[in-house]
Amino acid sequence: MTAAPATASKRPRGGGPRPPREDTARGPRQSIMSRSAAMLIMGVFTLYFLTPIWWLLTTSTKTGGEITSTAPLWFTANSFGTFFNNLGRLFTYNDGLFGRWLLNSAIYAGIGALLGTVIAAMCGYALAKYEFKGREAIFNIVLSGVLVPATALALPLFLIFSQANLTNTMWAVFLPSLVSPFGVYLARIYAAASVPGELLEAARLDGSGEVRTFFTVSTRLMAPALVTIFLFQFVAIWNNFFLPLIMLRDQVLFPVTLGLYAWNSQISQIPELRSLVLVGALVSIVPLIIAFLALQRFWSSGLGAGGVK
Repeated sequence: MTAAPATASKRPRGGGPRPPREDTARGPRQSIMSRSAAMLIMGVFTLYFLTPIWWLLTTSTKTGGEITSTAPLWFTANSFGTFFNNLGRLFTYNDGLFGRWLLNSAIYAGIGALLGTVIAAMCGYALAKYEFKGREAIFNIVLSGVLVPATALALPLFLIFSQANLTNTMWAVFLPSLVSPFGVYLARIYAAASVPGELLEAARLDGSGEVRTFFTVSTRLMAPALVTIFLFQFVAIWNNFFLPLIMLRDQVLFPVTLGLYAWNSQISQIPELRSLVLVGALVSIVPLIIAFLALQRFWSSGLGAGGVK
C-alpha cells in the first residue's frame, strides 16, 4: 500500500484552504515599502540636484532689478524676451569675449579629453595585455595618482611651466589635461575583461602589427570604456578652475569657468554683469548636457558590461 504524500498530513481537517505562509504574506508588503522608500529617496535627491538648475534657468530670464525683487523660482511676465535680450548682451559684451571663452573651453576639453582618452587607453591596454618587468609597480604608481587631488599638483605644475616659459599660454592648461590616472586604471580593467588573448594571437598570426591590432580590434571592444573615460575627462577639464587661475593672466586665454569668475568679482563695480554671469553659467552647462545625451547609450552599456564582468 502506497503511503500518502507528506504534504497531505499538513492540511487542516475538513479540506479547508491551506493557511498562507508567513514569509509569503509579508513579502509583497516589504517589496512595496522598499520600492516606495527608494523612490522617495531618489525623488528627494533629484529635487535637490535640479533645484539649482531650475533657479538658474528662471533667474536668467530676468533683468538685474528683477533678480532680487521677484519670486526666485518662477518666471516673470516678459521672461521670453528678457532671456534673449540677456543672451544677446552676453555674446556682444566686451567684443564677444564670452564666445572666446566658450571656444577656449571647447578646445581645452574637447581635444584634451580626446587625446587623454587615447593615451589612457594605450597605457591601460599595455598594462593588461603585455608581460614585462615592473608592470605591477608601474600600475601601482599610476593608481596612487588617483588619490592625489588636482589642487595639490597645481603649484608644482606652475613652477615647472614657469621654468619652461609656458605660463600664460594655452599649453599650460592643455598639457596637464592629457594625463588621467583614473582613465588608465579603467582602461586596464576593461581591457583585461573584454579583449580576449586568443583574438590578439589570431591577429598576430594574420600578420597584423601591435599598433594596428590595437586601433582596429581592441579599441572596438573597449569602446564603452573609452566613452566613459572621455566623458569623465571632458567634464573634469571643462569644470577645471584652479589650474587656469594660477596659469593664465590674459583674459583672451581664459576658459569659461575662470571668465565667469572674473566677471563675478567685478559685480560690485559693474552691476550689469550680474545678469550676464547668470546667463553665462546657464549657457556653460549646455555642452555638458549635450555630451551626456549624445554618448549616454555607449556610457550606459559600458557601465552595465563592466558590472557584469
